[in-house]
Amino acid sequence: MQVYDLAGAEAERRFSPYCWRTKLALMHKGLPFETIPWRFTDKEAIAFSGQGRVPVLVDGEHVVFDSWTIATYLEDTYANRASLFCGTGGRGITRFVNSWADSVLVGAILRLIATDILAHISEKDRRYFRETREKRFGMTLEALTADRDTNVLAFRKALEPLRGILQAQPYVSGESPAYADYVVFGCFQWARCTSPFRLLLKDDPVWAWRDRLLSAFDGFASKALGYPV
Repeated sequence: MQVYDLAGAEAERRFSPYCWRTKLALMHKGLPFETIPWRFTDKEAIAFSGQGRVPVLVDGEHVVFDSWTIATYLEDTYANRASLFCGTGGRGITRFVNSWADSVLVGAILRLIATDILAHISEKDRRYFRETREKRFGMTLEALTADRDTNVLAFRKALEPLRGILQAQPYVSGESPAYADYVVFGCFQWARCTSPFRLLLKDDPVWAWRDRLLSAFDGFASKALGYPV
């Protein structure tokens, strides 16, 4: 299998939260894959998928894009391997977690690290990244992150529902990790790969959970180029 995977100026800096979901889903299923570095303006490289965003999974003759669609494809196609959703009943709950991460967590983190991401992406991508994100938020990236030392306090408080789960059990999915964990973890890995700004405190159960996932699959995520925060 091949995964088109968002890269920064350095090919080894892989930072997309959505691509991390897909890579960890593949690890969970025990499916071997290779990644192909891709950058925001390399639209032609994935034109065969019929759209312009990663992750894109190529599995033989099958081309699948969008991290959630890829997860359901893997679950259904490789049903004999470890379940990403802890069985059929967990798919709907995991979809809720996926929606929460997309609509709440991604935007909240971007407000804290946008300028750091800009510093790490390829020169040819910087105009695209700035214009699209500034249009989304209606302000410059510098204005967006200007109050991050204050805004991070509100961000940490907003993690209370996640924190409550992780005080009761080691993973979002229960006693062992599954796709709901990878969805949320991908957001924190995005930040760790691009920003030295500390989102979490070490005494936070969310920090401990993130550390467990960094160590999963023989430290697969911990080996990614990033910051020790």
